[in-house]
Amino acid sequence: MKKHMKTIILVIVGAAILIGGIWGVNESRYPNVPAFDDHFTRKFLNKDKKAADGFYEFKSKTGQYTMWFPEEYQVLHKYREDYTRSGESYENWSAAYIKPYENDQQTYAINVKFSENDTTSELIYVESLFKEQLGSKKPKQLETSNTRIYYNSAYTYFRGTNQHIVHDSKENPPNLYVAYVADKSSDKVIKLIYDSVGENTETNQMDRKKWFLKMLKNIHFNEGK
Repeated sequence: MKKHMKTIILVIVGAAILIGGIWGVNESRYPNVPAFDDHFTRKFLNKDKKAADGFYEFKSKTGQYTMWFPEEYQVLHKYREDYTRSGESYENWSAAYIKPYENDQQTYAINVKFSENDTTSELIYVESLFKEQLGSKKPKQLETSNTRIYYNSAYTYFRGTNQHIVHDSKENPPNLYVAYVADKSSDKVIKLIYDSVGENTETNQMDRKKWFLKMLKNIHFNEGK
């Protein structure tokens, strides 16, 4: 009986070592960055396609678009509403990066909403988005070979329950960036919002703007879907 138990124990230990070894090999295949530390986030990312310093390619579960995803961020999935999708026509997700700061923390977040909007009403959708998020501030515009991009930014803060929006970037670096990206050959659009909360989250306005524009310019809608 003792010999039999010893054999069973050895088999269990051997299996555990083998499983642990396989797990270790599998994990070593992924880049050592926060985005790939989260098993849900890595489902969207191409581990073999680092887009640029600090970004990896993100592939939508709708199959309708790809974009650049910042490597420090993780897609939220604790609650059902954190990630929602309806077939190939709608997807809404948020990702966050939380950084300890002194006795508090700095929180950086992006929200991406993919949908299909009638292009004949594009300016109405754009106006509505920027009125809601930035108090009707007129967006800046740029184009890539495949997309029309509307974007702008501001500094926002809450006093009590009231949100205040400051458009003077010389007074306060923006902590809220908003964009509307439209496909030139279809009704596909993405609304992308970035914001940060916490003391000293935004220390270099030019770097943040370049970072934001990198994401916008590298949104690619898939053709023929």
